[in-house]
Amino acid sequence: MTGASDLTRTLVGFARTLRAAGVPASVDRLHQTVTAASHLDVARRRDLYWAGRLTLCAGPDDLERYDRAFAAYFAGEQAPPVRRVPPVQVVRPVAVPGPERDPRNDDRDDPDDPDRPPAATSSELEVLRHRDLAALTTAERDVVRRLIAAIDPVGETRLSRRHRPSSSGVVDPRRTVRAMLRRGGEPVRLERRVRRVRPRRLVLIVDVSGSMQPYADAFLRFAHAAARRRAGTEVFTVGTRLTRVTREMRGRDPSTALLAVSGAVPDWSGGTRLGELMKAFLDRWGQRGVARGAVVVVASDGWERGDAGLLGEQMQRLSRLAHRVVWVNPHRGQPGYAPMTAGMLAALPSVDDFVDGHSLAALERLAAVVAGNRATSSITSRTTSGRTERRRA
Repeated sequence: MTGASDLTRTLVGFARTLRAAGVPASVDRLHQTVTAASHLDVARRRDLYWAGRLTLCAGPDDLERYDRAFAAYFAGEQAPPVRRVPPVQVVRPVAVPGPERDPRNDDRDDPDDPDRPPAATSSELEVLRHRDLAALTTAERDVVRRLIAAIDPVGETRLSRRHRPSSSGVVDPRRTVRAMLRRGGEPVRLERRVRRVRPRRLVLIVDVSGSMQPYADAFLRFAHAAARRRAGTEVFTVGTRLTRVTREMRGRDPSTALLAVSGAVPDWSGGTRLGELMKAFLDRWGQRGVARGAVVVVASDGWERGDAGLLGEQMQRLSRLAHRVVWVNPHRGQPGYAPMTAGMLAALPSVDDFVDGHSLAALERLAAVVAGNRATSSITSRTTSGRTERRRA
């Protein structure tokens, strides 16, 4: 019974990772996965892989995300290739493999073996998801980095001014008239149209000053996951200077991209001048349209060595330009935290969502906030007269 319980917890944690990666792993699909896995030899990694792939994926678009999340969650090099896997056969129910596995089977310890079992139990992974990023060991940090790479921050969408044909919606006069002319003037049917849906731009501003050193790597990896998969994503770093690192973030490998960023950022682990740099960002980039109608994420602890009043003024400017402003503070997840620094007090009145960012679970919630899902207890929303302010178009 303990093995079945461990199996369920492992798959629940994996489904949570899939949802963060953009795969709609619903509760019903997860139940099917648990049922299928209970009839397979989950000691074989490819059996576990196919049990999840056949039940958790809703369509072809989910397959690549599933493979990426599976490799990250179970610490494998890659997902088992399709052509090498025989048809799945029902075998006796077994429990999740544990320390009792035969140590004489040296093939099972090979990290490239596709049948290798999960590297960590579900309870260990769940604890790791909520561990503070600054307190991770080197091995734990490697696991967390793989899981951050599997996050797929899906941005909000907006209605375009352009239209597309549709079976419902408003009447399209031009297409209706053209159809009538093709039929000799007979009004056979009314053509209709709806407005196109386009992704909303995502802008990430990451503080790389000395006080943010334990968390800057994780935030930049989160930014890389967004920039690599979402067109229109812009990434900036702030410290004593403002640096645009969008081009460096386009690389496929996160570690290579961060190495390029470290070479492009001259003020890594320096001081913080948030007010002056937010003004520089708005004067050079924001006013031109980068921030206009975008979801802007500021990842910083709010330590301001300059004028906090200037930061407040620039955050008001940003609030007027952006569709939504999200501030991520890694210290907000600490017990007893209160925004007492001058920088945070000046910025908060212009922030729509104030979220924590101290752990992997917090970054997964941040991805949900970026997507417009604000129904979580870890978010503080700006209100006016007791009501949440209306979203800007």
